[in-house]
Amino acid sequence: MPRKKTCMIPMATYALFSLILSNELSAQSKSAGLEPVPGPPPLPSVESGKALEPDITIIQGKREIVHEYPINGRLYAVKIIPKHGSAYYMIDTNGDGNLETREQFVLSVPQWVLFSW
Repeated sequence: MPRKKTCMIPMATYALFSLILSNELSAQSKSAGLEPVPGPPPLPSVESGKALEPDITIIQGKREIVHEYPINGRLYAVKIIPKHGSAYYMIDTNGDGNLETREQFVLSVPQWVLFSW
């Protein structure tokens, strides 16, 4: 005599429920012994005289606006925004004090100052 399938569905549901419940109980018992996470450390104090952002000098003329970007007191880049036309940059690429301009930058290489002495 064949068994009925109606008996298998409640048994499978009971087995699945007990499996999920046992996993939840074991996870709760493992997390009960954990220590609380400490708060973030205090922020460092800002020293006077230390610039948080670069000093950018903006000079507004009749025909253009000039942004000057210095590093350690030396001018390394100038952005010129004419009243009519697109903005362009003049950059001191080799540190000799002469600003060069390029119409089309073929390769834009990051030029961050990591160390200076």
